[in-house]
Amino acid sequence: MPLAKDLLNPSFDFERRQHKKKRLVQSPNSYFMDVKCPGCYKITTVFSHAQTVVLCVGCSTVLCQPTGGKARLTEGVYLLKDCKTYPGCLGCAFESEVTTNHNI
Repeated sequence: MPLAKDLLNPSFDFERRQHKKKRLVQSPNSYFMDVKCPGCYKITTVFSHAQTVVLCVGCSTVLCQPTGGKARLTEGVYLLKDCKTYPGCLGCAFESEVTTNHNI
């Protein structure tokens, strides 16, 4: 078991587990995500910790429902993530589909 710990270069997993105020560089746990409606395929920007039900602008279907913390996507809704490494990063854009009930 190593006694020395590198405080200036912590691992990504260690930083992710830390409280948002105790990280080396403070960053929020919440983020904005683009969600694609399964009915009309319109893209809507949703806050990850939404406290109200988010409806689609085009067809008025429910996109996500609030929980105690992060919002839960409805089944069949596509999630367009921003970055592989961290959900709040805007550096690289790629698309991944989430088709099941998924807690973000």
